[in-house]
Amino acid sequence: MKSIEVKGSLREAVGKSNAKNLRNKEEVPCVLYGKGQNVHFHVNEKVFKPLVFSPNAYLINFDIDGNKHQAVMRDVQFHPVSDKIIHADFYAVEDKSPVWMSVPVRLEGSSIGVLQGGRLVQKMRKIKVKALPNQLPDEVVIDITKLGIGKSVKVGSLVMKDVEFLDAANSVVVLIKTARGVQAVGEEAEAEGEEETETPAEGEAAAE
Repeated sequence: MKSIEVKGSLREAVGKSNAKNLRNKEEVPCVLYGKGQNVHFHVNEKVFKPLVFSPNAYLINFDIDGNKHQAVMRDVQFHPVSDKIIHADFYAVEDKSPVWMSVPVRLEGSSIGVLQGGRLVQKMRKIKVKALPNQLPDEVVIDITKLGIGKSVKVGSLVMKDVEFLDAANSVVVLIKTARGVQAVGEEAEAEGEEETETPAEGEAAAE
């Protein structure tokens, strides 16, 4: 999995006043938990651009006043009016302990159903997976080449070595719907076929 380097500094105090002062300096109060004592620190808000405003998932290598930590992001809180990030939670990971993350889904190939006039609908943009940190995938790739109209791919059908999928097995990731235009044409053709089969019967009745 891709990783990103982030430098942070320990907070001098924990409280609303300290948090407000940090935010005024464009710093975001954060907490790192998961092993041992929680670490309260802050990072510049610019750090969050590739972490939050990106479809990619990252392992984060923190350097907090010289102490190294590897973590994944767990929660981000936004200001209700300005939408600025006001707090973030991170979970410390260990090499030998599995960890869960939400990773992006990438569709690959040209669906036969779409080529036949169907409509591609991607229900899930990210999927929750669990694996050891060094086995976490950057993304989940789904080949939709053979996906026909009315067919779907569900979480339960996904297989990836050393990776466990945590979303419900019956959750639909992607499906091909029948386009309205295609359905309408099919209904018209069916109606015309019915009329053609009825016509000879009417002729026979008239001849009698």
